[in-house]
Formats: sequence, structure tokens, C-alpha cells
Amino acid sequence: MSSKTDHYAVIGNPVAHSKSPEIHARFALQTQQDLSYERLLAPLDGFVASVQEFVRQGGKGLNVTLPFKLEAYALSTRLTERARAAGAVNTLKFDDGEILGDNTDGIGLVSDIVRNAGIVLTGKSVLLLGAGGAARGALLPLLNEQPARLVVANRTRSKAVELVHRFAAHPHLEVGDFAALDDAFDIVINATAASLASEVPPISPRVFGKRTLAYDMMYAKEPTAFMRFATQHGATARDGLGMLVEQAAESFYLWRGVRPETAAVFAELREQL
Repeated sequence: MSSKTDHYAVIGNPVAHSKSPEIHARFALQTQQDLSYERLLAPLDGFVASVQEFVRQGGKGLNVTLPFKLEAYALSTRLTERARAAGAVNTLKFDDGEILGDNTDGIGLVSDIVRNAGIVLTGKSVLLLGAGGAARGALLPLLNEQPARLVVANRTRSKAVELVHRFAAHPHLEVGDFAALDDAFDIVINATAASLASEVPPISPRVFGKRTLAYDMMYAKEPTAFMRFATQHGATARDGLGMLVEQAAESFYLWRGVRPETAAVFAELREQL
């Protein structure tokens, strides 16, 4: 590794599909930052060793993708508030022996909804579908926007209950049941993995209204099954490509202290899908 150029990477298994190198290359060019960014395939049983070798060679930071976000959390010597709340880390920063762990997924989601989609979350009713890692990462940034009501619903109710209990200090947070959801929300966020199987969470179409934003954290060239279901019942749908770009921008800011513009990068990625 060059001593002049700062080195970053996305680490995962698999990792060949990641768009992070293209995104960060555009950010670096735009902000005139001297850095390189690559994909780092770690063995499933070799995450810590791979990180240690990357740091030994002078690496400055890593984005962490599946299945290593929990291991990245455990490896961190210091955690941001949103990483502690998520219980998982997707961004590591290495500095003088310290490993700072952050989670930029939730703030990426909120930035895409508020800034790019132009929808204010404050005072709104929000339905969050799912209680896994994606939902955990989103919850604190969503609550920080002060919605009037935030309902977490999951196929396994106990997981939703457990997640809500972690944030018991927030009075407007509640648990919902898929089968019992019967009124329209301002924003419905799909944080389940259903779209990976071209499926829709088992929810009533009544959760969608004419002013509802239906947001799927997944993205693809064509609208997901969840997006199609939502638009069929009057909602406006948006996928998670903007979230991907915005969470990358937040990581870039953590590492470099410079916040890149995201609109052009988002447009380029959309064209390439």
C-alpha cells in the first residue's frame, strides 16, 4: 500500500456485487480526496484476521457488509450512539490503535427520505416492517426525527417486542402485528428480506393510503414485489438505492471530514441498474 494515498475497502462474503468502490471513487473525485477503495473478500471464519491485516498494511477504514456486521461491532474499541443502538457496525475507522465502530444505515435511510424524497418524518405515522438487523439500524435515526407514531411489526412478534423494549424510553414507539394492521400510515418501510425472494410481507393493503410513501430498503432494476403491491393500493413507492448512496456518504464523512454531494452519484447508479 502507498504511504501517500489513504486506503479503504468494503469487507464481506460475498463482496463482488458491492457498488461501494464505484460510489466512493466518485466521492473521492468530487471532493478531491487522495484515497483508494477496493473490495475485500474475507473468509467466513477469518473476519478479524482480515481486518488486522488490512490495518497492518495501513488501511484507514472499512465498510462492513454481510455477514460480518456483528463481528465488526464486537471488534470495535469505541462505538457511536447509533452503532450501540443498532447492535451492529457497518463502518470502521482506524486511528492510533482505536477502532471506531459506526452504523450509517439508518441515517442513510432517513437522509434519503427527508432530503431526496422531500418527506418530513416529524409528526408522521411510520410503520417499520421487520425486526432484524436492518430494522435495528434504522430505529434510532427514525426516532430522532420525532414521528408522532412508530410501529414495529414482524412476522415473529417476540422479536418486535424485544426490539421495542430496547427503546422503551420513546413514548411513541409500539409493537404491531402483521394481521392486525388495519389503518393507513404516512410512511411504510420494508426492512424485511421478503424482496430478496420477490415476496411481500403478509400485511393488509389498508396500511397504504394515497399519501403513503412505501419505502423498500432493497433495490433492483425493476420495482420490487413490495413496491408493486404498495402502488397497486395507492401509495408512492421508493427503493433503497438512495439509502445505499446516503449511507456511503455518511461513512465518507466519518473518514474524511468532508460531506460529498450525492445526487449525481445516485443518478449514475440508477442509470447503470
